[in-house]
Amino acid sequence: MRREFLSGILCAGLFPAAEAQIVAPAAPGPAGLERTIAELKHPVEWLAWGADFRVRNEYFTDLLTLNQHAPLHEQDYFRYRARLWAGVTPVPDVTLNTRLATEPRTWLEPAGYSPFKGRSGTDATEGIFDLLNVEWKNLLGQPLSVVVGRQDILLGDGWLTGEGTPYDGSWTFSLDAARLAYEWKERRTVFEVIGILQEAKDDAWLPTLNNQNRYQSEQNEKGVICSVVNSSLPAANFNPYFIYKHDDKLNDPQAPPCGDNADIYTLGGRVFGAPADHWKYSLEGAYQFGEKEDPAIKFPAGASGYRNLSAFGLTSRLTCLVKDRWNTQLSLAYEYLSGDDPATGSDEMFDVLWGRWPHWGEIGLYSYAPETRVGQQASLHRIGPSWSVTPARGLDFTAAYYALFADQATPTRGAGVASPTPVLFSRSGTFRGHFVSGVLKYKFNPHVLGHLWAEAQFPGDYYVHQGLMTFLRAEVMLVF
Repeated sequence: MRREFLSGILCAGLFPAAEAQIVAPAAPGPAGLERTIAELKHPVEWLAWGADFRVRNEYFTDLLTLNQHAPLHEQDYFRYRARLWAGVTPVPDVTLNTRLATEPRTWLEPAGYSPFKGRSGTDATEGIFDLLNVEWKNLLGQPLSVVVGRQDILLGDGWLTGEGTPYDGSWTFSLDAARLAYEWKERRTVFEVIGILQEAKDDAWLPTLNNQNRYQSEQNEKGVICSVVNSSLPAANFNPYFIYKHDDKLNDPQAPPCGDNADIYTLGGRVFGAPADHWKYSLEGAYQFGEKEDPAIKFPAGASGYRNLSAFGLTSRLTCLVKDRWNTQLSLAYEYLSGDDPATGSDEMFDVLWGRWPHWGEIGLYSYAPETRVGQQASLHRIGPSWSVTPARGLDFTAAYYALFADQATPTRGAGVASPTPVLFSRSGTFRGHFVSGVLKYKFNPHVLGHLWAEAQFPGDYYVHQGLMTFLRAEVMLVF
């Protein structure tokens, strides 16, 4: 009853305002107030700062266990993320960016993950500098920019690069990296080279406040990304890239499980654009080779040590822009991630690299924990439509359906070390299930935003237990 009561309070706070907006749209805030806020955030020419505070209530069932009868199958908690950031520009084109973030949680049910696992109550957690970098634009008088230090990096749609700290959820996203970009304006082309040096412990490079020796990943990671984006043809923007990623598994017994030792080479490309007035599309594919050591895999019989990697992935979306008064958009998406074939001596599992975040759903993020690890999607066919509308100013609604299939009947990492139940997968079926979602977002004003998010998956014969998986979230965010 507690979760229904709490969800009801949050829903009651969002829906009346949304209904009022539909009947009589609220007037924008006084211009004088906005000017005052802008002046406070930019008090002198060389300083800009801001802050936000996000409250989420999340409730889900069966995602971490794939079994409705297992301990900790039900999760219910509040997340309170606070961030304070600043940018200092001592000289033109050179800016020091910094941001401090924290996210305490209150667990209403015993925690199924995090250092608070198995307990309920409030986890005070740490304060982290999730941004600290120097950015230099127009380097040497050229259309060249460089960013060195901790930074957020989202390439393309974030399919392979968007999340550097998967173990702390959406608290932080950053990568410790050096990013160099050159813009060839005459050819509408941008060349980028990115070097990444990401440590698993969150205090490896920068100290944390209230240090608790936490981890932000299961392994130490190094990498290089080379990318070219050409937008000279609006109907066919082209983005070829090469990514190298080296993983070092942690030897610390307190570290998260499922880390890898690996050298992964990824050759890929993305084509996207708007070929006609009412249409846009995106198509991205990549091939991976290299080698990976994964002691959790023991097939074929006697296999151990490093195995050659040969994997493929593809993601695509076609969207029809109706361009009516509700800004209706209809999309069809297809994604393929290869799975490991137990009949070979190679490793065919596609690795999403730094793409371990919920591209299409939170269920797709958490439900992989027993199979690989949180967010490490693989062995997947996902196909289905989505529909989005803006029925009133500030109000957006999106609904989606996907049919989900496994590429291989045998799960990549067997029963999975994250699961308390040894038998979770049928090993005979490949239908993961039907997935549906609905997201309602509302922007009260530039400083107050909220959303309601609901997902469900009806598991198929890929799983032993086929109880309904659910995910519910209510969020309010304050921005200054």
